[in-house]
Amino acid sequence: MAEKLFLDNSYLNSCSAVVRESAPEGIVLDRTVFYARGGGQPGDTGRLVSGNHETRIVGAVYRSDGEIVHVPADGAQLPEVGAGIDAFIDWERRYDHMRMHTALHLLGVALPYGVTGGNITASRSRLDFDLPDSPDRNEVEEALNLLIARDLPVTSFWISEQELERRPELVRTLSVRPPRGAGDIRLLEIPGLDLQPCGGTHVARTGEIGELRVTKIEKKGRRNRRVYVEFAA
Repeated sequence: MAEKLFLDNSYLNSCSAVVRESAPEGIVLDRTVFYARGGGQPGDTGRLVSGNHETRIVGAVYRSDGEIVHVPADGAQLPEVGAGIDAFIDWERRYDHMRMHTALHLLGVALPYGVTGGNITASRSRLDFDLPDSPDRNEVEEALNLLIARDLPVTSFWISEQELERRPELVRTLSVRPPRGAGDIRLLEIPGLDLQPCGGTHVARTGEIGELRVTKIEKKGRRNRRVYVEFAA
């Protein structure tokens, strides 16, 4: 499997790599900074550069065998298998995803209920909660921004699947469970606020998120409330 550099350092925006597979359906590298779509977070876009040739990458996804596939733009010139390349992600887009993903963890602190779904974009994101009544939008927004303003560190570490089995309270999501049989599980921690499995990319401190607005709270079922957030500026 490709070495997933984004798991240990979300701020890496480029790396050197060797092409293992190259086809119009996708390109596989031996190591990558491209986050592959998962957990509600989109896959990275960017480019692969080999000599004078550049291949535009319009997304990154996981293949059924767990390998990360870099999806080239239609008609893009493909690098050769065995070639050395430099991989670059579209950093501003990724950084906004990092800010948003971390913000949704804090939204789950402001609303401490089971999470039934979620989605992240670079400008607007949402979480769905197992919640029968709609909370006050202004109160949620105020609580969320107070948490952001505390500028707390955001860290991650790994535990075994067996340890996670012994601590089921760590899993907040009701519809998606951490994969089994894939090895150790990565936990995200915001000290004193949040500790749960997460393979996404995040900022190093909550203050990097910036001010957010809670734009809408929708009723999506008898026990489901959808909360939307956007960057204030």
